[in-house]
Parts: sequence; C-alpha cells; structure tokens
Amino acid sequence: MKPTLQLKLSQHLTLTPQLQQSIRLLQLSTLELNAEVERMLQENPLLEKSDEDEDGSAPDASSVASGTVATEPTEAVRVSDAEYERADDPYDTAEAAERGVPAAEFDFVDEGATGDSDWGTAPASDDDEFYPQQVASSTLRDHLIEQLGMLSLPQRDRQLVAALIDALDDDGFLGSSLDEIAELFPDELGISAEELSIALRYLQSFEPVGVGARGIGESLALQLRALPASTPCRSAALKVVEGHLDLLANRDLTRLKRVLQCDDAMLRAIRELLRTLNPRPGAAFARTEANYVVPDVVVRKVRGHWVASLNEAAMPKLRVNRIYADILARSRDASNQQLAAQLQEAKWLIRNVQQRFETILRVAQAIVERQRRFFEHGEVAMRPMVLREIADMLDLHESTISRVTTQKYMLTPRGTFELKYFFGSHVATDSGGAASATAIRALIRQLIGAEDPKAPLTDSKIAEVLGEQGILVARRTVAKYREALSIPPVNQRKPL
Repeated sequence: MKPTLQLKLSQHLTLTPQLQQSIRLLQLSTLELNAEVERMLQENPLLEKSDEDEDGSAPDASSVASGTVATEPTEAVRVSDAEYERADDPYDTAEAAERGVPAAEFDFVDEGATGDSDWGTAPASDDDEFYPQQVASSTLRDHLIEQLGMLSLPQRDRQLVAALIDALDDDGFLGSSLDEIAELFPDELGISAEELSIALRYLQSFEPVGVGARGIGESLALQLRALPASTPCRSAALKVVEGHLDLLANRDLTRLKRVLQCDDAMLRAIRELLRTLNPRPGAAFARTEANYVVPDVVVRKVRGHWVASLNEAAMPKLRVNRIYADILARSRDASNQQLAAQLQEAKWLIRNVQQRFETILRVAQAIVERQRRFFEHGEVAMRPMVLREIADMLDLHESTISRVTTQKYMLTPRGTFELKYFFGSHVATDSGGAASATAIRALIRQLIGAEDPKAPLTDSKIAEVLGEQGILVARRTVAKYREALSIPPVNQRKPL
C-alpha cells in the first residue's frame, strides 16, 4: 500500500502545568502544603512571605504554637484576583520543641579501676555551675549505661552487656536470641551464647525491673521475683506468667483454676497483683513524637446556624516580591526570561493555594449542611453520606471531593475530625430509611458502656436490641463494628 499524508482534526484534554500543580496541592495535607511552600520559597526568589501585618505589627504566633489553633479564629478573607499578589501576613506553623535534655556522655571505667571514684557526680563547687553529669538520662540506653558504669566488671563482660543494651527495643525487650547476637561478633573474639547469658543476667538486674526480658511473660516474672517473698499470691502469679499467661489472656478461667487449684477469690487476687506490674518496662523512657493535626476548617454556631470558616493559621500567606516585579516591569529584554518564568510560577502558586482553600471551604460547608444533626446531637445522629452526594451538590467531580476530604481536618465543638469521617455506608431500617454506620457504632458503644458487667451483652443480643430500635443489622455486622471500636468480645468483658 502506498503511504499517504492525511490531515485529521481531533480534540483531547491536556493537563497544563498550572492544573497539575492545582491538583497536587489539593491532595496535600496542611503540613505537607507548608513543606511544599517552604521549598518553593527557597527555589523562587519572586515568591516571599509577609512577616508583618498591614499595620506593621507582628502576628501573634501563640495561637499556632505546636501546630494547634485558637478556638475562635477569624473569618477567612477572600482575596480578589487583582489583590492576590498583596496577600496578608502569614502565620508560620511552629514546630513542637524537642522534649528532653541531651544525655551526658560518660566514659567506661577502666578494667583496673577502683570503685571509689567520683564517677557520675558533680565536682564540689560553691557556684551554681552546670555540669553535664547532672543531666538526667533521657533514654533507656543512657539509663542502663549509667548503671553499667557503676559495676566493677571486666572490659569483656562490660562490652557484652553494652551489646545487649543496644539490642533492646523501645519497650526494653530483647528481640533477638542470644545465638543471633553472638553471630554479630567477630569469630576471633570467640563469643558464645553462654557468655551472653551471663551478661543478660547482669542486664536483667538493672532498673527498671523487667528490662532485658525476651517476652512479656519473662518480664513479668522478673518483676514478681523482685517483690518480697511474703507478697500474697506471688508464687501462684509466677506460675501463671511462666506457663499459663495465654489462659489468662483468653480468659479461660475454668481451666486456669484447675491448673492452679485455686478458687475465684484467689484468681482475682492473682490478677490484681499482675495489674500492678509493668508489661512494658522501657516504655517510660521512649521518646514519642506527637503528631499534631492542624485543622483546615473551624465550625461554629452563629445565630442558630452552623457555619464553616477557614482556619487562617493553616493558610500560608504568600505574595510576589515587589522589587523583582518592578525590575521585570521596567525591563523586558531576553536576559530576564528566567525571572519572568519564576514570576509566572509564583503567581500560579499563590492562585492555586487560594483556590485550594476555597474548595476546601466549599466542601466543608456542604458537609456541615448535610450533617447538621451530628453537630447538634452527636454521632448517633450521623446520617449516611457518600462522596457523590457532595460532588453533585457542588458540581464537582467525585475524585475532587476525595482529594479534598483526605488528610483535611475540621475543628468542631465535638472534637477534631477528618473530613472523611463524615462519610459512611448506610444500613437499612424497618421503616424503609437508612442509618449511618457511624451512628450504629455509636449506639453499640453506648449499649456496651451501659451493660451489666456481670452479664455483658453478646453480639446477638446487641443485634436484637438494635432491631427493636428499627435498625436491621446481622450479628456479624455487630461483631465487625465492635472490633472496629477496639471493644473486646463478651468473654473478655466479663469480670473474674
């Protein structure tokens, strides 16, 4: 066939760079948006933040410290296209200050050192001078290394104990076996599991009691052995944690009483003794970083109506650098093409950030209007709602609603919720209507909270009670919702 040239006209949708940026910013969380803005500020000299308000006063950063917001933020101001380059002053989200004091670095005591040194104490002085030795250890490892330094041990044993300390997890447990740890040492050292077992006994004698255990049972056993021998039920509790902890966890009380040859009173005393122990001895030294949630929208009741407003503390205030903009306005030669491109990028970012928050506000207000009864009466009044309802209501695509409601949060008088929280499936009622899954979970929580502890409600009984209220749910549905609420089954809720 002879090749020919043909002219064909067609239409197709192309995502411009500005539209791609708008979609990407829309699906970012507030913290991710702030990180993206900071990156753009470093790369684009035409983009800047305003550090002062129009009256010249600095913004009050106390309302946004540690990523939190004031309970009464100001209403969001809609900036016109002609004024978007002169954005108001920003509120920088302050990062939470790192807690704790850096631990002091101590040297090991030499092998031939005597035990009468002043290691770990501050030198005598009349001045209130600060010494690193006075700093309290802030991690589990530092706490254990301090105790190791107080022992008079050979250097080899000291190194073995230090290796075991490094192998502990945040809860103080030894996750690896002694054979696995022995394989980490060079072969020429000839480290055996027996030597590590001796070093482990040294480690398990340290504070907190129970550290260095290879499981919860061993940790509880170490804590029980540290108690006085006259402690009531101590021997029986040791028998439970060393060989029958699974029976107690599964609340197989009949078999547990037969193994221990005890009555109900004795079993209750054993349980109360075990509840005084710490199943995670190293958790008190763990540094847990709080994940702060910055709400994008604040909901308040104004004149009898629930109104959503943007949280200005979460909105980065950006503007175009006037100096560079004036240079570009006066000179339009080819040498300034890069600055002209950066100016266009800065304008795109400012407009897309503004459009992002406008879309979030529209979706949030639509959610508030649909879930007005939730703000009045709580979870039990939550109505079933899907993304398509809000999309049709606002004439937006369903994927846009999904991006807006992901990792975006709403501060309400009832707490802070992700926008996705207000969407849920529905369950049919005997009247032909529908009940929200969130409302059903709230009812299940209320029923279990008000149950008789001696006769807790089964899943079948809960389904029957809900059926009497007109909500038709199966027993397996109740079990699924109960597990989602982290509520144990009926056999585990029944007291001893």
